[in-house]
Amino acid sequence: MIATKEKRSVRCAIYVRKSNEDGLEQAYNSLHAQRAMCESCIASFASEGWTALATDYSDGGISGGTLERPGLQRLLADIEAGLIDVVVVYRLDRLSRSLRDFLNMMHGFEERQVSFASVTERIDTTSSAGRLFLNMILSFAQFEREVAAERIRDKIASAKRKGKYVGGRPLLGYDVDREKMRLVVNAEEAKLVRHIFGRFCQVGSCMKVAHELNAKGHRMKAWTSKKGRAIGGGPWLKTDVHHLLTNSRHIGLVVHKGESFKGKHEAIIDRKTWDRAQSILDKNRNYRANQTRKTTTAILKGILRCGCCDAAMVPSYTTRRGKRYHYYLCHAAGKKGHDSCEVKSVAAGQIEGAVFTYLKDIFADPEMVARTFRGAMKQNSEPGAVEPTDHDEPQDLPTEQDVAAALRTIEPLWEELFLAEKERIVRLLVETVTVRPDGMSIRLRPTGLITLAAEIGAEELEPEEVTV
Repeated sequence: MIATKEKRSVRCAIYVRKSNEDGLEQAYNSLHAQRAMCESCIASFASEGWTALATDYSDGGISGGTLERPGLQRLLADIEAGLIDVVVVYRLDRLSRSLRDFLNMMHGFEERQVSFASVTERIDTTSSAGRLFLNMILSFAQFEREVAAERIRDKIASAKRKGKYVGGRPLLGYDVDREKMRLVVNAEEAKLVRHIFGRFCQVGSCMKVAHELNAKGHRMKAWTSKKGRAIGGGPWLKTDVHHLLTNSRHIGLVVHKGESFKGKHEAIIDRKTWDRAQSILDKNRNYRANQTRKTTTAILKGILRCGCCDAAMVPSYTTRRGKRYHYYLCHAAGKKGHDSCEVKSVAAGQIEGAVFTYLKDIFADPEMVARTFRGAMKQNSEPGAVEPTDHDEPQDLPTEQDVAAALRTIEPLWEELFLAEKERIVRLLVETVTVRPDGMSIRLRPTGLITLAAEIGAEELEPEEVTV
């Protein structure tokens, strides 16, 4: 009796995709048609053991330019689990429209000994010739997409030069005539736009205008996407007001790459009002730039954070009766308004003084020094700890007694140190200072005390060496 070789079962996964949702509600749609073609292809290889898996690997209404597709992710997960031998698609671009993503997937397929087959292009990657042909087709497909994208960009540029509407986010003051693809003035919204320009010319503050709009119940423009999703309609931020004030469509212009062209739509704002608003914006911009360039003492810059908003607190100041007052402002509150944050701002002298006092107490408290030292040593000895550098952590680490003794020399000299010297010590020792409505917390750098103690020991700091 002659032994027959057992035929191996080849598990074939069918992946289908459609970019938009048009027609997907039908009983028999594009996804069904793609699967039927793939099943016919698999059936033609039945003699070689090919069998179609029943698992659904489909994505409807999702672009092939992204890998974030539920059906594709299920497919990749099952490949990783060793449940698939061949991936079958109706056409190459059903799997991906990105050459880079496609090649990465092909590399992953090869690593797990998974083949790939396309019904339309008749590609089979089980051979080197098939892989070469696949790469050639993908290269031409990528070239075709890039050329098509260039043509689209050229058409958009040409349309903008003619002042035409070419789509984009809806603009307050206008509705879109989809049939004629043009902007049509919305009388009610246009009235609000004129009010915003007028109030800004009076008060000169985007933040104040935004607060007034929200207080009166006005909201950002709302619209519904083609997929039926509600977008916009939120409260006004100062950035939203600024964006509206600088959108030249409101004076009947269309801008393309820095050039302005007369639009086909009607202007809402007259040129005099527009120029007045732009002049105020320019003055505000120049004022902020000048204040930024001025040297201000900000010891906790980059260290201080708002505990309510989990945002950085940035240095700023105000001038009253000729005297300058420094403070730290919550960055989130600066964008959304003070009402959005409980902390809002803190006086610079107050918070910096509190940090100085905390550090001074550390220098005078041997137990706190010892506790911090042990914590730093524990972190330094943990597996995977970063190798110390000359600045961050001296190679000849001091002992616990050395640290306590060296830091005790700082405490009586603290008040005699220059502000720049205090700032350096703060930045060396403090990682973050978090401010909350009920207080603050300070997080020390694990090796900061050791580094500072080592430097003091190396310099043999004595009281008479400090310049006063």
